[in-house]
Amino acid sequence: MKHAYLIIAHHEFEVLHRLVKALDDERNDIYIHFDSKVKSLPVLNTELAHLHILKKRINVRWGDISQIAVEIALFQEAAQNGSYTYYHLLSGVDMPIRSQDFIHDFFTQHSGYEFIGFSEYDSRDEIDRKVRRYHLFSAHFKGGNLLHTAVRALLLQLQIITGILRHKKVEFKKGSNWVSVTEAFVHFLLTKRGEIMRDYQYTYCADEIFLQTLCWNSAFRNKLFSLDNDALGCIRRINWKDNKVLNWESDDFNTIMASDAVFARKFSSSDIALVDRILNKVRRDYEAVN
Repeated sequence: MKHAYLIIAHHEFEVLHRLVKALDDERNDIYIHFDSKVKSLPVLNTELAHLHILKKRINVRWGDISQIAVEIALFQEAAQNGSYTYYHLLSGVDMPIRSQDFIHDFFTQHSGYEFIGFSEYDSRDEIDRKVRRYHLFSAHFKGGNLLHTAVRALLLQLQIITGILRHKKVEFKKGSNWVSVTEAFVHFLLTKRGEIMRDYQYTYCADEIFLQTLCWNSAFRNKLFSLDNDALGCIRRINWKDNKVLNWESDDFNTIMASDAVFARKFSSSDIALVDRILNKVRRDYEAVN
């Protein structure tokens, strides 16, 4: 039973090299999308896993619907190429923190569950702001000019004053956009891709909302692994602090490995020794039983 790893990459290629090595197993296929802004692609090789580099590259912009587009492109590419028990969406700065034997055994034991994290706090106001209001110039949330910023802020204020809200009948949910989902869910997602791209046009950071909302408003809601804990729900150890994701550092090794997670994010080439230490630990765990 094969797994598909879907990786969104745009920088930190030293970490990406280690990630690919950690996933290089005959039971895996690896799909990587490189941001179109990347001028020189890294040379990546595998010995056992099939490696697919997406030819059509998207200009991914923070907070923009292009973040949803790239996720759907990866799911679609993998679904067209093969049948997979699970599809794991990762960034290029993530790492598995368990051996491939552990990972495959874990998902076999929990077959049919959807590993999608849901925010534990009351996110209704945040959701209203991000997806029930219209946001112009969404490709320029970061790095946009002053005119874009001013027009966008003015439009948002007008909507708040006049009480404009769209998608009033939709029950939106929010959580981490890094997930591990079944083939059945991926096929369901792909039947909704046109609707998703239409409904999330002119939104803000909807990549943290669209998958949760799609799942919640479907029969797949009954197969969620955990609704009580965002991290457990997506089985990822993420270094959150003050609503920001921080890089893990060398001193965090024991904290990372002691968690109940299967994957961790995020890592930096500035502390590549930590990444190597995790890679070596994962390999030793695999070799100990093979």
